[in-house]
Amino acid sequence: MSPVRRCSRTACGRPAVATLTYVYADSTAVLGPLATYAEPHCYDLCSEHSERLTAPRGWEVVRLAVDPGPARPSGDDLEALANAVREAARPPRRPAANDTPTPGSRSTDPMEVARRGHLRVLRSPDS
Repeated sequence: MSPVRRCSRTACGRPAVATLTYVYADSTAVLGPLATYAEPHCYDLCSEHSERLTAPRGWEVVRLAVDPGPARPSGDDLEALANAVREAARPPRRPAANDTPTPGSRSTDPMEVARRGHLRVLRSPDS
């Protein structure tokens, strides 16, 4: 399966650049940038079909600005992803008895018995 979404028009295999959504209650067709993921009631259109789009008589077409180029991750996005991977791979530090928690640090909750990934095992309040 190709990671590139294709135009929804029959027999068109070009890459999609815009998403068309119908708002039936307002008799409006909204054509905007390609949605983050494919929606079941929306239509992905290539540049040619999005430019030639017409709506039924009595309907309004709202065209939102479509980014002409494919979205590429910025340097900041890649750096944030790399930092998140490094943080997830770092073994948890066992707090010393006199440590005070800092904002963003792992919990030093006395109710916490163990941790496995993002899951915590908590002591029963009865014990």
